[in-house]
Amino acid sequence: MTVTMFGIGNCDTIKKARKWLEARGVEYEFHDYKKAGIDEARLNRWIGEVGHEVLLNRRGTTWRRLSDEDKADIDDAKAARLMAAHPSMIKRPVIEGAGDLIVGFDEAAYAERMG
Repeated sequence: MTVTMFGIGNCDTIKKARKWLEARGVEYEFHDYKKAGIDEARLNRWIGEVGHEVLLNRRGTTWRRLSDEDKADIDDAKAARLMAAHPSMIKRPVIEGAGDLIVGFDEAAYAERMG
């Protein structure tokens, strides 16, 4: 099985997820959405699968630096636009190719889907 991991290269959670995958021989491609960007079509697909509340990282500094206007009235479309403009606001990692989309690093979910 080959999966695609989306995230930011220097993120500690990404490092944990990479280590987990490598220790179990799971092949993966890495897409650094801070360097390579992420398109709204993919974000909209992800939002359709898991919802913007799961995908949008409201804990980080990027979120905290947004204006109150940007933070108000978040719906799916606005969340997709914000995450496309500020990829650091996407929770990490996002894993495609292991069945349902996996958002975040959860060893139990990884083990269940990728062994």
